Amino acid sequence: MTTSVETDRPEVAPEPPETSARTGRAEARRLARESYWRRVKRHWQLYVLFLPPFIYVTVFLYGPLFGLQIAFRNFSPVTGITGGDWVGLDHIIRFVTSYQFWPVMGNTLLLNGYELLALFPLPIVLALLLNVVRSSGYRRSVQMITYAPHFISTVVVVGIILMLFSPTSGIVNQAIGALGGTPVDFLSADMFRHTYVWSGAWQTLGYSAIIYPAALAGVNPELHEAARVDGANILRRIWHIDLPSIMPVMITLLILNIGSVLTVGFEKVLLMQNSLNLSVSEVIDTYSYRLAFAGAIPQYSYGTAIGLFKSLISLALLLIANALAHRVAKQSLF
Repeated sequence: MTTSVETDRPEVAPEPPETSARTGRAEARRLARESYWRRVKRHWQLYVLFLPPFIYVTVFLYGPLFGLQIAFRNFSPVTGITGGDWVGLDHIIRFVTSYQFWPVMGNTLLLNGYELLALFPLPIVLALLLNVVRSSGYRRSVQMITYAPHFISTVVVVGIILMLFSPTSGIVNQAIGALGGTPVDFLSADMFRHTYVWSGAWQTLGYSAIIYPAALAGVNPELHEAARVDGANILRRIWHIDLPSIMPVMITLLILNIGSVLTVGFEKVLLMQNSLNLSVSEVIDTYSYRLAFAGAIPQYSYGTAIGLFKSLISLALLLIANALAHRVAKQSLF
């Protein structure tokens, strides 16, 4: 006869659902942290490579944002960044209501709009033409010749412009005079924008076209073969095959260019300025520079406020261009 002995055990109350869920989330976070640090230890070389650009961005891009507060203060080098009186949006309102606002904004938009319309299609045309060239040696030679000016310093480029187009001793005007023509002042108010834009085309054309050959390399060759069998010539194949393949890249670069429409090549404009063309060459960047550093009484807060205003407008243009591209072409940055 078997007897069973019953032992009295205290009943354990089950954990409330909230406590169980909280414990589960804490355990999941702990496991995620452990797996993260295991990945760091396993791939520490990649994190070491990531460290220099991270330090650079933090120190030189995000760190200076602390100084933007002087745009809202009456900054003085004596009192420091945080020592000036807080004036809010007074400096930005002062710029928007000043008599220089519309001339400076007009010069900036005209110069950048002219540059965008003239220079944006040229790298695309260059890349498409090089893509149909059969001789690899000729293609590499053209690429090297067109890339090289990008690596020339802006100061040297302006020096070359002055040497070539000076109204008195420039090589171009000497040739015009030798042919019986009248010398042209290429840095005058009438010619400044043309000289600036087309010298920029010479300097940046090849480098701006670098990204398009990479996109064209991904085009399936069978598409061209099929189009050739159907009787399509080179122009037809470019229009119906090559252009649609690089359209996402074109739209992305166009959005970025529209976002920087208020940002002109500051160094080049400043070096090409003179008293004769100042009425058309004074842009936002040079205007804020003169106020902050080149004036008899430096206006650091006012110059910073102008730069901040330009950045905010550029951000708004970038967002608008991105939204329009997403709605019209179904392509966008984000």
